[in-house]
Amino acid sequence: MTGLKAAVIGCGDVSTVHFEAIAKLDGADLAAVCDADPARLAAAVAAYGVPGFPDHLSLLDAVGPDVVHITTPHNKHASVAADCLGRGVNVIVEKPLAHTLREGSRLVEAAKASTAKIAVCFQNRYNATSQAMHALLSTGELGPVVGASATVFWHRDADYYRSRPWRGTWEGGGGGLMMNQAIHTVDLLQWLVGDVVSVSGNASTRFLGDTIEVEDTAEFVAVHANGARSAFYATLANAVNAPVTLDIVAEKATLSLRGDLTVTYADGRVDVVPERVVESGGRAYWGVSHELLISDFYSRLGESGPFWIDAEEGQKSLRTVKEIYRQSYPDAVDRVS
Repeated sequence: MTGLKAAVIGCGDVSTVHFEAIAKLDGADLAAVCDADPARLAAAVAAYGVPGFPDHLSLLDAVGPDVVHITTPHNKHASVAADCLGRGVNVIVEKPLAHTLREGSRLVEAAKASTAKIAVCFQNRYNATSQAMHALLSTGELGPVVGASATVFWHRDADYYRSRPWRGTWEGGGGGLMMNQAIHTVDLLQWLVGDVVSVSGNASTRFLGDTIEVEDTAEFVAVHANGARSAFYATLANAVNAPVTLDIVAEKATLSLRGDLTVTYADGRVDVVPERVVESGGRAYWGVSHELLISDFYSRLGESGPFWIDAEEGQKSLRTVKEIYRQSYPDAVDRVS
């Protein structure tokens, strides 16, 4: 990996961790930034000392980047990523894959037709705890998975949505809590337990109804391809951002994630896997592993085949979330399409 040019499209909040990761890469340099908001664009140009562009097409034409990081509002993910892939530019896109299933499918097809790679930022798969859980379950030494459960008890207030109004809308965000916060945990459930083959759930607005048009609370029960069942509950009405919980019950052990991972074996043994601690200018609830995902993606650019968290992989959690919306809002087809 030598002399690669990176660009960041969308200079809002989460772009912070992408800029940090690019700065730490060997053989890659930030070459340009892009944002439709003049103030954010000017701030990024001043902070990073690179050219700035008000739209992504002009950036692609002028700079010819090797990798583009897409950190825009959700409803721009698929269109910007498809334009990049169509020009053979590699893409790292923040979650979710897209704000609608139609756009997600469009991006899946664009990725198949491109010579470039795409990664979706489900960075929590790189957590030390997630990697340990996956390794233990993959060996088969714990026996079959019986079931799982997960919770996301977080807090968001009206100011969070007022500061970025797209977040609280179907058009801008494609949904609320499930698309913007809890989709990471949905992804971990399906990655660790198995693909979701059916789901029954509900999404509702219990706390922020005077501020947003999307949901702030949701629950579901899912059946996975191996027959295991998982139960899930998430809300933004909690007083604080509590640690995400994820419990997986296998025949010979129970894996319990509460920040660190505790593995309790049927024979009485207990192992603890601590999570890494990383200093970052990003928010704590973004996790500790953006840098690992981004570095891994760049290191694999010379390999054949897709990146392991590609568009098709990103579509899985999107499909589950949109099915919950379909069940919760049967008269609003545009919210699930």
